[in-house]
Amino acid sequence: MAKGGFRGMPGGGMNQSAMLKQAQKMQQEMLRMQQEQEAKTFTAKAGGGMVAATVNGKHELVSMEINPEAVDPEDVEMLQDMVIAAVNEAMRAADAEAANNMSRLTGGLNLGGLF
Repeated sequence: MAKGGFRGMPGGGMNQSAMLKQAQKMQQEMLRMQQEQEAKTFTAKAGGGMVAATVNGKHELVSMEINPEAVDPEDVEMLQDMVIAAVNEAMRAADAEAANNMSRLTGGLNLGGLF
């Protein structure tokens, strides 16, 4: 590589030291964002609010609330479906926020597992 940066980039481009510092800064910011994400909780409801599931940013189910009216011994399958729907929606909310944060950090670049 030519001294002073990459060929073909205006102004000689970024030198390796500057690129490394930028990558380290991005890595630190990603770690901070990941820690914040893991501390957050995401709640979703299903069945018209009969079931509420709360997950944290580590995809752990931390709370489940079931309205007693949702408990029908004759229709256990409906309750099961509501629980699954609430948990899945809470997980999707956690994933969407994590993706949004990553997009803000990378300026919308898809780095595809680079970090």
